[in-house]
Amino acid sequence: MNRHEFLKILPALSVGSQLPYTSADDLQTIAIPPFLTSGDTIALTSPAGYITLEEIQPAKLLMESWGFKILVGNTIGKRDFTFGGTDAERLADLQSMLDNRNVRAIMCARGGYGVNRILDQLNLSQFIKYPKWVIGFSDITALHLHLLKHAKVGSIHSKMCNSFPKEWSAAEPIVQETILSIKQGLNGSVLSYTSLPDMYNRRGKAEGVITGGNLAIIISMMGTASEIETDGRILFLEEVGEYLYSIDRMMTTLHRAGKLAKLRGLVVCGFNRIKTDDPGEEFGRSFQEIILSKVKDYSYPVCFGFPVGHQKDNFAIRHGMVHQLVVDEKGAVLISH
Repeated sequence: MNRHEFLKILPALSVGSQLPYTSADDLQTIAIPPFLTSGDTIALTSPAGYITLEEIQPAKLLMESWGFKILVGNTIGKRDFTFGGTDAERLADLQSMLDNRNVRAIMCARGGYGVNRILDQLNLSQFIKYPKWVIGFSDITALHLHLLKHAKVGSIHSKMCNSFPKEWSAAEPIVQETILSIKQGLNGSVLSYTSLPDMYNRRGKAEGVITGGNLAIIISMMGTASEIETDGRILFLEEVGEYLYSIDRMMTTLHRAGKLAKLRGLVVCGFNRIKTDDPGEEFGRSFQEIILSKVKDYSYPVCFGFPVGHQKDNFAIRHGMVHQLVVDEKGAVLISH
């Protein structure tokens, strides 16, 4: 969305009577880390899957060209089978960055699996005093949820080092735009995204703290100290490589747990590479129909096809910050100031 388009929708968003109030608890207690300026340090770490030193170079070089200093963590280049080092090594690397006051942001190098194995050992006392941006998505959803719940600190849900193009000038425009949205998320720019009209959309307006991420990871956090809190919030969901029955099972779990009952709004992002049903075992419903069936008793706005997830158009979202959502005949608009 360009600046002209953004200014055109501001009058609608400014009418307070049309938007539900954001909870006072969220507004008063969630800390927004300081935005970055040239010369600030971004640290790179692998709290989940492994990645090589060579593979992070495009991300390192590009962020240095933005004016940032890059600190390469001890887990970059390390490998313990599928993990970026042992649990102890990944914990120590992430903990040192959370505690380092010279580090202003932490980018997770890639997803994969492994963050949940170290969450309970993290000491967030220094991070709470001196918050900083934590960046990533997919398996990193677990870390976003944990930090929001226990530190009350916002973070950035976005692409990571393994998604940066090897040759910036040759990258597709949409890839460049999504990578640049990370920079915009870090420097305090307004983040405003749109999605096209969708026959499954449910119109309405909402305002609230946004939370969410990968559906499977959210479900895996249920019943743990990192369980998602959704009351009074806008929930966004993305998923990849699941069967339709599995999507239904996970959405049913959210419904049964009461996680969908008191939302301000629901933003459905990319649900990609859905697995083909086995012959004779067809589920018979689209993922859109599955999701709508779980929220049919509620009146908040719902939009589909939002540009976030395991896809090229995976834009940065400031997790834990207040957003405004408008779903109408033109599609959907999501804004973070």
